[in-house]
Formats: sequence, structure tokens, C-alpha cells
Amino acid sequence: MDPSTQNSTMLILVVGLVVIIGLAMWLYLKKQRTQKLRSQFGPEYDVAVAQHKDQSRAEIELQKRTERVSKFRIQPLDPEMRTQFTEDWRREQSRFVDDPRAAVRHADNLVQDVMHRRGYPVGDFEQNAADLSVDHPRVVENYRIAHAIAVREEKGLANTEELRKAMVSYRALFEHLLLEVKMDPKEMVRK
Repeated sequence: MDPSTQNSTMLILVVGLVVIIGLAMWLYLKKQRTQKLRSQFGPEYDVAVAQHKDQSRAEIELQKRTERVSKFRIQPLDPEMRTQFTEDWRREQSRFVDDPRAAVRHADNLVQDVMHRRGYPVGDFEQNAADLSVDHPRVVENYRIAHAIAVREEKGLANTEELRKAMVSYRALFEHLLLEVKMDPKEMVRK
């Protein structure tokens, strides 16, 4: 074999090897990203994949959510405020017996108030749910359930059992929002 053919063959082999190594690294990093997002978002990961009908798009969206929420100043509630919110919640729960529709409306407002006090911007429901999914992925589905029932209630379509389910769902999210944010010496870690 002449030297130029040998050099060409060697170059092709090196380029092929670099491509294979690059592809292997890309696949490894993609798998790592998927595992990290699945771990961070739990069931919300599957919700995002189903919503976007594409794993890569869903993962990009989940990363965008994480980046957006990382810019917020999420903070714990002071003990007095936590106590006040807890009392407000008890009042809404007891109101449910006499006026379930008003209790559900007030529970929604109370959840939004806690979100706001913790540092989440409050506005569009879908954005609120997306933001909450970063720090509270295990209970954000409760928010969606409660909100869907509240929307049905506004149209006069929700029955008392559905309103009870909304209250239970709001309570699960509410209790999660009252939890403290743990501080790591280097950075804030969301639990």
C-alpha cells in the first residue's frame, strides 16, 4: 500500500473513531439529562412528555422551567405567617360545610397568596403550575385537579363531591407550599 493511501485510510479511521466517540458521548449525556430530569420532576416528567408528544421537546421545556424558577427568590414563610396561613386554611375547611363553592374559591386564592408570599409570580394558571412543578413536582397535579374543578364550579357544573376533591387537592399543595426551603452553604437547595 502506498503512503498516500495509507494516510487516507488512517484519516478515515480517525474521523470515524472521532464521530463514534462523539455520538457515544452525546447519547451518554442525553441519557444523563433524562435521568436527572426524571428524578427532579418525577411524575411531572411524564406529564410533560405526554403534553409535548416528544421527549426532547419536553426535556427542553423542563429545563426552561428550571432556569426560570432559579431566578425567583423563593423563600420560606416566617413562623407567624405560616401560622396565619394555617389558621386561614382551617377557616376555609370549616366553611366548606356551609358553602363548599365559596370554600373552593377561597382555597384557590389562599394557595395563590402563599405562592406569592414564597416568591412565585402569580398570574396565568398554566404558568403557575409550570413554575410550581420545579419545586413541587409531586403535588402540582393536585393543583391541576383542583383548578379544573374550580373552573367547572364557575360554570355551575361541579357537584359537592368534586368540590370536596378540589379542597383535598388544594390542601395537599397548600401543605407543601408551607414547607421550609433548606439552605445549602453554597446555594439554595429546593426540597
